[in-house]
Amino acid sequence: MLNGSVVVGEGGTLRVESPGGAELLGVGRFATGRYGVSMAREDGSGVAVEVGGNSVDAGQMVRLYPRGGYPSKPIVMDDGYADGYLGRPFVPIPLATGVDVDSSTERTTHIALMHVQHRVLSTSINVYAPPGTTIRVHLSLNGPNGFEDIGEPIVAVGGTSGQEISNTQRIKVERGHGERWRLLVRAARTAGTGTGTVYPFGLWGVHTANPSEA
Repeated sequence: MLNGSVVVGEGGTLRVESPGGAELLGVGRFATGRYGVSMAREDGSGVAVEVGGNSVDAGQMVRLYPRGGYPSKPIVMDDGYADGYLGRPFVPIPLATGVDVDSSTERTTHIALMHVQHRVLSTSINVYAPPGTTIRVHLSLNGPNGFEDIGEPIVAVGGTSGQEISNTQRIKVERGHGERWRLLVRAARTAGTGTGTVYPFGLWGVHTANPSEA
């Protein structure tokens, strides 16, 4: 076919096989009468990507399987019953412990070993400053030339009644994929005599939102 359309209708199926007979692509009707798309690796190790499938009760799910294929558990899939939601992988909901800040000497309040998987770091950090006190927090990332500050500093100014700041940022990570570096949350009391608190709700590696983040 060099021009025009190929139509497989009336409940038919298009099947593409490797020279050894392994199915690489199946489009159309499954054994249960459902319709979908199934793609496999040429080594015959099983289904790699499936849209829909034989299941009659899980909707037209999109599933990505590890090497070994179906019926291994999928490593990525949408939710079979709650449309618009992720099924796998499970995503942790982090809970952070607050750390007090009561000195003008900067200290590390939280530390993480970062395996670089994404180009962008999404951060969510709360900082509390009591009345008459200012607390400054920033992130510091290790690298070939030592630690360097990343993102914008977070400054909570207590004023007369105290202040709590909820700060979120998207920070470009200037490190190679797969590299491992230490990431620090650093804090200090820069004014006053009160005791502040810093607690990160979470740090996530996320995909880029636009070309400027690449």
